[in-house]
Amino acid sequence: MVIKKSLLASLFLILIFWNESSAQQDAQYTQYMYNTMSVNPAYAGSRGQLSVAALYRSQWVGVDGAPETWTLNLHSPIRNSKVGYGLSIVNDKIGDGTIQETYIDALVSYTIDVSLKGKMSFGLKLGGNMLNLDFEQLRQRPGFEEATNTDNIENRFSPNFGLGLYYHTDKFYAGLSAPNLLETEHFDDASNDANDVDFLSQDRINFYLITGYVFDLNDNVKMKPALLTKMVGGAPLQVDISTSFLFSEKFSLGAAYRWDAAVSGLVGFQITDQILLGLAYDSETTSLGDTQFNSGSFEVFLRWELVKSFEKLVSPRFF
Repeated sequence: MVIKKSLLASLFLILIFWNESSAQQDAQYTQYMYNTMSVNPAYAGSRGQLSVAALYRSQWVGVDGAPETWTLNLHSPIRNSKVGYGLSIVNDKIGDGTIQETYIDALVSYTIDVSLKGKMSFGLKLGGNMLNLDFEQLRQRPGFEEATNTDNIENRFSPNFGLGLYYHTDKFYAGLSAPNLLETEHFDDASNDANDVDFLSQDRINFYLITGYVFDLNDNVKMKPALLTKMVGGAPLQVDISTSFLFSEKFSLGAAYRWDAAVSGLVGFQITDQILLGLAYDSETTSLGDTQFNSGSFEVFLRWELVKSFEKLVSPRFF
């Protein structure tokens, strides 16, 4: 029997909310190597100039109500100091707005020289998220008609903070971080009415390990293998392995593999000295990869940097 896409979307929502306790994870990115500040606050200011980036991710394209993520961030070092700062805004939406979370965070980093070429940065993130949940829309989905009598949740704010370490040279980087250290429980409204179903959703701590190295294959080609590992209680270990090639500092092409989850293709275009455009496509390797369910996931990334003509970077960092 073929499962309709609208019903499949409802099944996704059931996986998220139906259990008595569920572990929420941070937003997932295929182009994390261009969006490092979203997973590690110590990255703020590390590019040495004002950097503004936006990313859009559409998960499981073609499925009604599938997740969408918008990200906007900016960061810069403070001139003549070891301090960097940043601002990050992330919006997650599931079920055509049935569930929506917006994360707003301020970041600060402090960098010290640990060798002739190596720098170590310490990062702190302060902020929180606003949760909106429309139970009226939820009850309209199959399987949720009698789920709960809970009122809608509107702009419920939960504070949070995170920490990170980030080491880099001009060829190598490694980072360890926990972007959200407070485990917040959402909409746990216990009731004495046995006919009511109470939902409990809890933000779990996500730990990230990232690393990568840039090899100069010749004067015009660079190769960068990279790794991201995400660990969170109540969910499988996530390992992303990627390799990208940069040609003449203008065009990049790469592939990635998310362990037991997806394979991805990545392309990047350095349109000008200031503007970078990145595209990525994921194909599921699980049963969700059946094309009758979805057409994969895709990301669009755009970064603008304040590169003054008299300060033009001869060889911009490939991370």
